[in-house]
This record gives sequence, C-alpha cells and structure tokens, in this order.
Amino acid sequence: MTTLPRWLQRFTILLSDNPKGPWGGGGPDKGGSGSGSGDGNDGGPRNPWSVPPAGRPRSAGPSALDEFLRRARGGGGGNGSGGGSRSRLPGTPNPRTLWIIGVGLIVGAWLVFTSFHAIGPQQRGVVTYLGRFAGTIEPGIRLTPPAPFASVTKVDVRKINTETFPASGSGENLMLTGDQNIVDLNYSVRWDISNPQDYAFQIAKPVETVRATAESAMRAVIATTTLDDAIGQGRNAIELRVQDMMQEVLDSYNAGVRIQGVAIKQAAPPSQVMDDFKLVSAAQQEAQGMTNQARGYAQQVLAHAQGEAAAFDKVYEQYKLAPEVTRRRMYYETMEQVLAKTDKTIVQAPGVVPYLPLPGAARRLPDAPATTPAPAQGANQ
Repeated sequence: MTTLPRWLQRFTILLSDNPKGPWGGGGPDKGGSGSGSGDGNDGGPRNPWSVPPAGRPRSAGPSALDEFLRRARGGGGGNGSGGGSRSRLPGTPNPRTLWIIGVGLIVGAWLVFTSFHAIGPQQRGVVTYLGRFAGTIEPGIRLTPPAPFASVTKVDVRKINTETFPASGSGENLMLTGDQNIVDLNYSVRWDISNPQDYAFQIAKPVETVRATAESAMRAVIATTTLDDAIGQGRNAIELRVQDMMQEVLDSYNAGVRIQGVAIKQAAPPSQVMDDFKLVSAAQQEAQGMTNQARGYAQQVLAHAQGEAAAFDKVYEQYKLAPEVTRRRMYYETMEQVLAKTDKTIVQAPGVVPYLPLPGAARRLPDAPATTPAPAQGANQ
C-alpha cells in the first residue's frame, strides 16, 4: 500500500468526522478519558501534557489543548466525555466540508465567467495576456485563460458611428472661407472600426480623436473654398475632400478607423447678416435668370441664321444650274412678299389717264385720322 504524503494525511484527518487526537489517541469516541491523554496502554504515543501514570491522579476535565482542538474541529465545548454535550446532530454536514464546497463554487464561477467568452456575430474579441496583445478571436464561444492572466475586450466592428457637428445638433459652427467670408456649417461624419487591434491599443480616446480630426479637416477644406461653393453646388466636392483628408490622418495614427462618409446638412451665412444675404442671393438669381434668357435668345437667333444660310446654299446650287430662271423666280417671290400686305393699283401706261377715280383707291389706314377735303376754288362765288 502506498504511503500518503504527510500533508495529504493531515488534510484527510481534518476532513474526517472523528479524527484522531494530535498525539495518536483514538479520540473521545474510542473510549478513554475525555482529555485524550493516552498513557501508552492503547498503543499510541503519550500526551506530554498529561500526568504520568505513576504520578498524581489525572484531572477529570479535558485539557485546554483538547478543548481548543475540539472546537477547531467543530465539536464545540464539552465536559471531556466521549461525545461532549454539544456534539453535532446526526446528518449534519461538517462545517469544514461546507467551507470547502463554498470555496469550490467560487473558484468554479471564477473559471467559468473569466475563461469562457461569448463573442457576437458583429463583434471581435481582442485578447491580452498580462496586458500584452495576444490575438483576436472570432464570433462564437471562445475559451481563454482566466482573469487576471488573460483579458478579452469586445469590439463591435459592424456598428456605424455618427458624429454630429456641432455636438448638440443645433447652434452656430462658424468657419472662415477662402474669400474672407464666414459660413455657418452643420455636418456629420459616419465611421466604423476596420482594425480592432489598432482601435483598442493605438489611440487612447478614439471618439475624441475622430471628432478632432473631422473638425480640423473641415476647416482646412473650407479655408480654400469660396462662400458660393460652400453654400451652393460645391458641397459634394467639399465632402469628398474632407473624407479623404480624415482617412489619411487617421491612417497615419494607425487608429483602426474607416471613414464611411461626410454629409453637410446645412451651410448658410451667419444669422446677423441673413437678411442682407437674402437680398444678394435674390439679385444673383435674377442676374442668372436674365443671363439664361439672353443665352436662349442668342441660340434661337443663331439657329434661325443657320437655317437661312442653309436655304441660301440650296438656292445658290440651283442658281448655278439656271441663273436666268432662278433670278426671275427670286424676283417674283421677293415682290410677292413685299406687296402682299399693301394696297396697290396696277396700271398699264399706254392709253390710261394719270388719275383713275376707282372705288377703294383712296383706302385709309386703320389708325390714320380722317381728313376733310378742301373746297374747290370758286365754289362760293
């Protein structure tokens, strides 16, 4: 039979319900005196605090050491008899056993809650061993050494974060443009996490870093842009330039952040000059409308001239083939266009008197004033 080590034997003695005395005695349940003082007759070692067998008579009560050991084993006080007056009830568990079970439960809970990690589908786990990066774990139930030896930081890599400027969502956010004007600009930045390791370890405050980078990039771009571009059609170009500049700066920091987009929500002059700016905008719109109208008229005239030139080219081609016929036809067509809307009298010169009192020959124009004919000379004579 293999001999158990000394520390295991002591542990077994402490767990037993009726352990032996420290001096080899059988304890109160095995008979003998309640003091557990053995005299050597039962085969065990003698108690050095007991009275020798040949000396004075032994004390009837238990010694102080026996009382201390009995209380330490959970037996409570007693009068030195075998079971003592305060012995445990039948079926009552040993207090030491309860302590050991409790400690075991605590250790088991510590191992379960610090060794097993549930990583969601949208998450990644950043693992550190004693503060040093050890790797990244994928979604699922993952096992690591318990804390404080290993630590897992869960990072959501699919969440789209949105930063609004100004932070309150309302108020003025004044910036200086390239043409020395001031614009009130409200915009937002969307970003997510591209590298969990860099996001967790490279920068101390990722959100504050993203906000500071966005503010700096927007002011740098607006400083090279005119006011008309900032509040007009140049917004898309400004958004793309700010996004590229932010991504370049954050990549230089190894921040592990990817910029999804920049959106300008509102771009307007300050409220103090809003009325004057409205007047300027109205004038600009009117000038733009008149310019567009003039351009339309110019295009119309140009198209008409081009059409006439094309018609003349066709007539010229016919004129080259028959010059006399074409000339006469053009003369007739021209005279027809000229005389079509006028009052006219056609007279053949041979045999016709110069004055013909034809009806309707003296037709007046609609807007011409009526005149009274002068009386003939000698009418009243």
